[in-house]
Amino acid sequence: MVQFKRVFSVAAVSLLMTGCVSQEKYNALKLERDGLAAQFQDADSRAGAAARERDAFKDMLDKLGANGNNMQALVTNLTGQNATLQAQLDELNRKYADALNRSPSAGNPLPQALTNELTAFAAANPDLVEFDAARGIVKFKSDVTFATGDAELQPKAKDAINRFAAILNSSSAASYELLIAGHTDNTPVVNPATKAKGHKDNWYLSSHRAISVAAELIGQRVGQQRIGVVGYADQRPAASNASESGKAQNRRVEVLILPTTVRSAPVGSGSSKSAKPAQNKDSAPVAPAMQSKDTAPAMSK
Repeated sequence: MVQFKRVFSVAAVSLLMTGCVSQEKYNALKLERDGLAAQFQDADSRAGAAARERDAFKDMLDKLGANGNNMQALVTNLTGQNATLQAQLDELNRKYADALNRSPSAGNPLPQALTNELTAFAAANPDLVEFDAARGIVKFKSDVTFATGDAELQPKAKDAINRFAAILNSSSAASYELLIAGHTDNTPVVNPATKAKGHKDNWYLSSHRAISVAAELIGQRVGQQRIGVVGYADQRPAASNASESGKAQNRRVEVLILPTTVRSAPVGSGSSKSAKPAQNKDSAPVAPAMQSKDTAPAMSK
């Protein structure tokens, strides 16, 4: 622009020096100069805007490239986590299957002293607990352990589980792993109140109830590194769901005492009761068990 003005000034002086120029021609020349100046200014402005837009696109592309790398890293990380969780689930399923398939003729899987304690525990709580000595499984009946369509332990069940924790922390059991498996019958969850608590279906209900039993044990200082939790919904029935008595047997929370030593801290390494995990729809202690009330047609679960 400055250069243009200089050129115009030189041209104007030249014209004045070479002869007289009419005012009309001078005004026309000035008008042309002003028009060109406006065009230059507009072109300069558009060039600046284009440069800014170019820089903005470049910045956007740089960010997209960085986000692409971050997204790929996130996908890789999640894939690894999923593989780890799947391996853990496969291991839990294997241990569960091994315990269930154990032949009674193979002998008692647990020390006799521990078997005696668990037998006495079940005998003292016949309406709540069953003990399968041949497989080392303690079964809590859902109909007594939980209210209909709920995953919160009933007071009587809490008292029993607290006594059970004392046995698990004793010298005869302290080194064993524990697998807590929740089960339901095949009646779908239809009660809106049950769903509102986060138990959307039998998978959720069985898992939440198993977690509930686990949390109570951890609150009683059973080392959490000893515990595995899994929910099987209605996929591992203990009896036929064709009858109410069969359904009642299927509604249960099983605690498998696995005769495998864990690399864990000593007894009492679990969190204190005051540190018991908060119960909500995602983490509420939960374990599916034998619950006839859960299977009532309209108000079931």
